[in-house]
Amino acid sequence: MKSLKTICIGWCVMAAMSVMAQPDQPLTREIFKELAEINTTHSAGNTTEAAEAMAARLKAAGFEDKDLFIGGAHPKKGNLVARLRGTGKKKPVLLMAHLDVVEAKPEDWTFDPFTFREENGYFYARGIADDKAMASIFVANLIRLKKEKYNGERDIIVALTADEEGGPHNGVAWLLENHPDLVNAEFALNEGGGGQLKDGKKILNGVQLSEKVYQSFKLEATDPGGHSSRPRKDNPIYHVAKALDNLAHYDFPVNLNDGTHVFFERSAKLEEGQLSADMMGVIQNPPVASAVKNLSADPYYNALLRTTCVATMLSGGHAENALPQTATAVVNCRILPNDDPEQIKAQLVKVFNDDKIKVTAVNPAAPSPPSPLDPIVFGGIEKVTAKMWPGVSVVPVMSTGATDGAHTRRAGIPTFGVSGLFSEPGESNAHGMNEKIQVKSYYEGQEFLYQLTKELTQPVKVDRKK
Repeated sequence: MKSLKTICIGWCVMAAMSVMAQPDQPLTREIFKELAEINTTHSAGNTTEAAEAMAARLKAAGFEDKDLFIGGAHPKKGNLVARLRGTGKKKPVLLMAHLDVVEAKPEDWTFDPFTFREENGYFYARGIADDKAMASIFVANLIRLKKEKYNGERDIIVALTADEEGGPHNGVAWLLENHPDLVNAEFALNEGGGGQLKDGKKILNGVQLSEKVYQSFKLEATDPGGHSSRPRKDNPIYHVAKALDNLAHYDFPVNLNDGTHVFFERSAKLEEGQLSADMMGVIQNPPVASAVKNLSADPYYNALLRTTCVATMLSGGHAENALPQTATAVVNCRILPNDDPEQIKAQLVKVFNDDKIKVTAVNPAAPSPPSPLDPIVFGGIEKVTAKMWPGVSVVPVMSTGATDGAHTRRAGIPTFGVSGLFSEPGESNAHGMNEKIQVKSYYEGQEFLYQLTKELTQPVKVDRKK
């Protein structure tokens, strides 16, 4: 007679296999391939072409013109918004992914970056991980739900957008300003999170709740100048250099929000030894000084702990035999979502400690509030994660970079960066050469996002026996 443990293991494996089953994997791959092979770089690409290709896929599956929109701020910067209608009992859910990709020089790659390639268990192409995997998954899942005649309590809106990677015609911002009715939702799912592997084992499923605010400041010192044979101590280059040296020795205070607090708390349970102890130490009130020091030595953990500002550009002088009349520097700050950019500027002025230096913001900051640990969304993510990958922890994260989620959060739409796409740290090489994603991870991520979408839109079951 088989043991209970053996029976359970066998049943669990069968259940996991059924969870991972794809009804039309060839179609999903075709969509992914088509999208990956459309050049959508800012310089030579065209997101409108990609938007039209995905709209054609949806039309072939039965979507009507009234539920498809293509438009943008520029003829080559089109965005696609598609809607699968539900009962309308609750506000829609918005699924976002961007169509544009960063530049890719063919001479830097082992193969053509805009030729979809499958090799040794990986898909390769520019944008394959950032962010055409999610874009193709959302389209394939929308087709799947349409074929199933799914009728949830929320409309499901998919927005595939342009210029997330830094172009001048950001698609989400344009939609929010010009067609807010098309993307109005109770909450949104976006990139920014992702699953982490360690030696092939799933460790955690990350959910982005917030991201840092991008803000640069220009430092400028001026002087009448003169002949270099008669130097003076009052030199603009010296003033700027001393100010930057002050900055190099300054750290902004630790300031955790709800998401980063839970990140360190849950991550501590996944780590061992001193790192685990430091993660627990930093969430104490007040934080343990040694824990702050140890974690600050790691650039990633340091960026989660506090606002950071770093010198990124420097220039000065006009001739090698003349005293400089001007010296300038640019300091780039990544500001915590709960820090005030004006206060950060004021603190920088104190750190520079030089009234000869003029400090100005390069562009106005655009703060974006953190999304809450919403029990509906976060709980749904935990439920689907536990169903597909028992024992994998769901951990909130804060992006040190930027995504389109900043725009939707600013517009009052709580946004959660989650994909279910697992990879080893640095494995995908997004923005780099030979960008890739695991084939297995891609299809698992598709199933995860399909199940999560249904979890967040299906009617809530009420136990009437209680």
